[in-house]
Amino acid sequence: MYNQLLRLPKAELHLHIEGTLTPERMMSLAERNGMPLRYTSVDDIYAAYEFTDLQSFLDVYFQGMQVLKTAQDFEDLAMDYFELAHSEGVVHIELHVDPQAHLARGIALETVIEGLNRARSRAQRELDLSSAMILAFLRDRPAEEAAELLESTIPYLEHFAAVGLDSAELGHPPSKFRQVFARAAELGLARVAHAGEEGPPAYIYEALDILDVERIDHGVRCMEDPALVERLRDERRVLTVCPLSNVRLKVVERMEDHPLPAMLDAGLMLTLNSDDPSYFGGGLLDNYLACHQAFGWDMVVFKKLARNALNAAFMSEARREALLARMDALSV
Repeated sequence: MYNQLLRLPKAELHLHIEGTLTPERMMSLAERNGMPLRYTSVDDIYAAYEFTDLQSFLDVYFQGMQVLKTAQDFEDLAMDYFELAHSEGVVHIELHVDPQAHLARGIALETVIEGLNRARSRAQRELDLSSAMILAFLRDRPAEEAAELLESTIPYLEHFAAVGLDSAELGHPPSKFRQVFARAAELGLARVAHAGEEGPPAYIYEALDILDVERIDHGVRCMEDPALVERLRDERRVLTVCPLSNVRLKVVERMEDHPLPAMLDAGLMLTLNSDDPSYFGGGLLDNYLACHQAFGWDMVVFKKLARNALNAAFMSEARREALLARMDALSV
């Protein structure tokens, strides 16, 4: 199964590029930039990866990204993951980017975009790996700040395919960002949002009805509301589920407890993703393998999930057709 899943052309729709920062890269960038860390070794960083919930992860996540200073840092960060993903059969990646976390540290928006775009161009040229960027708003920050960010990003909008909503979910409903997402729609940007990870099914309704999103990131708590499941199925709304992340953040206790099989049986449009692979136990291939081990899924199921991701991805139709043809050429 490993070799079959390795060869399967996979698209990742839910990835936080800052969440690909490995402990090794964190230490090397801290040294390069002359920055002290609270950690004294790579082992110390790994030891901090015992998360109890989303917030405990975010505390480490935001501490780690402090080492990102220059365009070269962002290029190195992204290329590390692009090369790893390519080696695991990933053909397309959509990067959630959190500019607010960098602007607050005095890092210019141009620096972030320049570095990531250099890596994206290299990945396309050297690895035949396509990508798209999602401008993510931190939901635990004021909506007014998100609105200001969106306006300041207008000169760079050609580099972004969509806007998104991430960070601490509880207590920060999607409706808080109603006006920001309406403005994004005016600017011609697609819209996605984290909802129903730790937050209740009501947040998924808000993301659909108020933010008018095309995809729901996570969405696993939809299973608590049969009417919502029916709506998601009938509207063929894509859910970007991150199974290893859900286990590491205690959304579920064990992979075997994950609602993915029930979601699949309910006819939902599912995709598999890694979320923050450096922190949650592996990249996209690891998530596929974990599902095979826990649920016994065969290649028919995995090809369906991979096809869902390719069909939902922000990419040119020519690229989509080429990747789908590559998938169809694989024997099950």
